[in-house]
Amino acid sequence: MRQVLLDTHAFLWFVFDDPRLSSRAASLINRSDVEKTLSIASVWEIVIKEQLGKLQLGMSIGKFVRDFIDGRELTLLDIELSHLLEYSSLPLAHRDPFDRLLVAQARSLGIPIVTADNKLSSYGVKLLW
Repeated sequence: MRQVLLDTHAFLWFVFDDPRLSSRAASLINRSDVEKTLSIASVWEIVIKEQLGKLQLGMSIGKFVRDFIDGRELTLLDIELSHLLEYSSLPLAHRDPFDRLLVAQARSLGIPIVTADNKLSSYGVKLLW
């Protein structure tokens, strides 16, 4: 089985059937032999964006978590000290702290990130899109 880390936008585009999600990414996320991992940092980012009015979920955050995170075949990835140490070693090529944390987690675990953000490739992590 192969494991991938979903970038926040890839996860949201998948659950809301957004046409911006590439067909390759959608196919990969739908595969039963691929372990889909969602960082708790992505959940944190979703909560923040929803509170700031930058993201409309159409439901409470609690219902969203139950329906789209708990109700899916996703592995939630906690933030560990090793991830933060990896984060601290990253150059500031990308300013978004959530994206940088996802990079640190992917590098720590040796797994690719499903993302449309090509800027993350400068960190030497494999991107799938």
